[in-house]
Amino acid sequence: MTLPPGRRHLHLNVNIFQSGIFAGAWRAPDGDPHAAFSLDHYITTARIAEAAKLDAVFLADTPVLTPDVAHRPEYALEPTVILAGIAAHTSRIGLIATASTSYNEPYNIARRFAALDHLSRGRAGFNAVTTAGPAAARNFGLDQAPAHRDRYRRAAEFVETVGELWDSWDDDALIGDAARGVFADPARIHAIDHRGEFFRVRGPLNTPRSPQGRPVLVQAGGSPDGIELAAAHAEAVFSAAQTLDEGTAYYRAIKSRAAALGRDPKGSSCCPGCRRSSPPPRDEALERLNRLQDLIPLRYGLDRLAALLGIDADALDPDAELPWDLIGDAEDVQGLQTFFTVTTGLARRERLTARQLIRRLGGGLGHRVVAGSPADIADTIEEWFTAGAADGFNLMPDVLPSGLAAFAEHVVPELRRRGLFRDDYAGATLRDHFGLARPPVARHAPDTAEVLAR
Repeated sequence: MTLPPGRRHLHLNVNIFQSGIFAGAWRAPDGDPHAAFSLDHYITTARIAEAAKLDAVFLADTPVLTPDVAHRPEYALEPTVILAGIAAHTSRIGLIATASTSYNEPYNIARRFAALDHLSRGRAGFNAVTTAGPAAARNFGLDQAPAHRDRYRRAAEFVETVGELWDSWDDDALIGDAARGVFADPARIHAIDHRGEFFRVRGPLNTPRSPQGRPVLVQAGGSPDGIELAAAHAEAVFSAAQTLDEGTAYYRAIKSRAAALGRDPKGSSCCPGCRRSSPPPRDEALERLNRLQDLIPLRYGLDRLAALLGIDADALDPDAELPWDLIGDAEDVQGLQTFFTVTTGLARRERLTARQLIRRLGGGLGHRVVAGSPADIADTIEEWFTAGAADGFNLMPDVLPSGLAAFAEHVVPELRRRGLFRDDYAGATLRDHFGLARPPVARHAPDTAEVLAR
């Protein structure tokens, strides 16, 4: 089955989160405590995703070692380095990496992702995130992270500057005429002369315009500031929602705000995270889920939940509801406002104890856990897709690579049978997979043909 041109279809990405998204995945019989450090693990998972014709693999990241390392693998290897290795062993799957706008400079990030786009022949995506918390701040000479609003103001200027750098070479600037001895035309390479609140960047980038023109820009964040950033700039949005109503509300907020800013709402895809366990049949999937929940250390779950809520872990009674009198509002949270809202909403709605909440979330934060037969998983995906709550999903398999292999073998064929997912790629780039046009060069500053001679 080949989907007709122009017909809306699902976007499916996979988050390669070490041994799997569940906190105890590395302890499972098919888990691997060393997966986070193994390029072979990432390549194997990416090849499964590519064989299933998924849009992209996605790597999250944070520039700090957290206490979680006592109980599970941490973010270990820099994502674009991993994706460069994957690029050499795949040909079509998109490659999306996270980088912090709080603790990087636009020039370094623009160059890094342009290089990945060249090496992969047009498959790169940049997930721009802000970074909260004092631990990360102290790695970069600060005592505290900047305030939430300031981080997002910096992020907005960051992604604008990165885009200017990606456009600093015209498409035809690289001549490559050996007979005439002309490699590039300086008249088609331009300084950006960016002078803003946070950055001063002269440019141009020292890399020719990449195969996609610009790598795909991705954003994840559901706070008001995050919605504003995504609506203004993102071409794909990774979100978190526990209910169909939450997903629909977020989807409408992004699309309506994008339209208000003069953007085509179809120019960005909303893909909520989905933690899932789906080996057939249903009872086996539920048994697998229970086993993985049993592997979550209670201390790990309580510490992680308390950090999200902004309270002391000793204030959490595992077998009582959350201490609501100690928990503030989302606006009081300086980091992870989206996960705070989704997690507290779930706990209030179902009156869950701390222990129950930790199990429901797989030891993680915010993303919905779905377990069942292939038809059950496909039903959920179809419901959210057709109801206007999602353009697709950022899959978070319970254990990798086995959880993704089960999804590819059993769920993807069911989605194809329902006419929801592609049988083959329609193009070779990540923009092709997301249905995005190659952007023209946008000139942000006066032409400076003499820039290289200065």
